[in-house]
Amino acid sequence: MSIWWSLHLRREAASVPLARRLLLGTMETAGVDPDISYDLSVALSEACANAVEHGGDDSGTPSAEYRVTAYLDGEKCRIEVADSGPGFPPARWGHRAALRPAHTSAESGRGLCLIEQLADHVHFRNRPGQGAVVSFDKILKWREGALLKVS
Repeated sequence: MSIWWSLHLRREAASVPLARRLLLGTMETAGVDPDISYDLSVALSEACANAVEHGGDDSGTPSAEYRVTAYLDGEKCRIEVADSGPGFPPARWGHRAALRPAHTSAESGRGLCLIEQLADHVHFRNRPGQGAVVSFDKILKWREGALLKVS
């Protein structure tokens, strides 16, 4: 059995906890280990916060929404957050520059590094002319008697 859902959310701060609660509820109902659920919910919150903050277009006009898609299938959960902003800055020499953690006293700039630490696999990309996409996945662990547990 698998679960798949997609949300189109307004680029407002209130949308971040909504996406997080939906993910946590889905994972709890399915029987995912609470520690794994928590890690993924924090990573999702960071990705959504980035879409809310940076999801405007090149002219400075903010787009009204962003999209969150989650797949729980077998042993893995994959989450994708896509906005319609200017995207990630171009990387030099065809490779994405290594992410550097923000200074410990900084009030922002830690999100993408945190996502990389919490997920098993992370991919940052631009959709030409359509914004940024952050996708990440994590191998799931299940509680005893879980509904979707892979045998």
